[in-house]
Amino acid sequence: MASPGNLDKSVVEGFGEEWSRFSNEHLDVAELQVMFELYTSDFPWEDLPDDAEGFDAGCGSGRWAKFFAPRVGLLHCVDASEAALGVARAALADQDNVVFHHEDLSSMGLEDASCDFGYALGVLHHIPDTELATVTCVAKLKPGAPFLVYLYHDLAGAGWLQRRILGGVTVMRILVSRLPLRLRSFVADVLATVVYWPLARLARLVERRGADPAGVPLFQYRDRSFYVMRNDALDRFGTRLEKRYSREQVVDLLEGAGLENVVLSEGPPWWVAVGWRRPTER
Repeated sequence: MASPGNLDKSVVEGFGEEWSRFSNEHLDVAELQVMFELYTSDFPWEDLPDDAEGFDAGCGSGRWAKFFAPRVGLLHCVDASEAALGVARAALADQDNVVFHHEDLSSMGLEDASCDFGYALGVLHHIPDTELATVTCVAKLKPGAPFLVYLYHDLAGAGWLQRRILGGVTVMRILVSRLPLRLRSFVADVLATVVYWPLARLARLVERRGADPAGVPLFQYRDRSFYVMRNDALDRFGTRLEKRYSREQVVDLLEGAGLENVVLSEGPPWWVAVGWRRPTER
């Protein structure tokens, strides 16, 4: 049972609703695979021991566990939402090496220093005390074990227009996230239709004409399906609690939690980072 500790009840309920609506069961596996490879491009698969044991912190629908589980010995899927875990259980029904935990990430029952790897993709920035949750996750790792994260970036160093757009998006998110579920989902679908899809297809056209699409907002979606756009629109605009980080803040967060040799990806999605747990004694 998830404790009432380091979590926002509305956020947990919102993600349970989101993953119940977007279970990804009808999404092309090839598209999901491409997304997974972007998140794990720097993950040290070759360093994992045979039959590695690790955890998915905030597993949601189980979409990433679906790719991790076949490559490891035992995977612990942890989430504070019972509804999300129900979706994950269905998605991973064919995997016999997955154990599910209905827990707050800051009070995970896994034994300290017991895991060969861990990851938290798109989760830590939705938790009230991100530092505590990160420290707790790192404590579950064996010395030298890798921890992979994805955290929203704050557009530090971006142009004036991009920062203004982010400011407007933040205001809209605050408003939309407080709507009833059906209306919140409807608004997210409208945004996917009139904002995400046109900009994504414009970026694709720019790229096909030999130019750099990175100047087009939401260019990362140029090869994504409308399903993914709808899912991500609800994710971005339907969540009440969201934090954003600069490159330096990501490094500080991870090193402060006990990781070393932190590596950040240079391309989208930002920020994907991996670090290794420091030895317990130095």
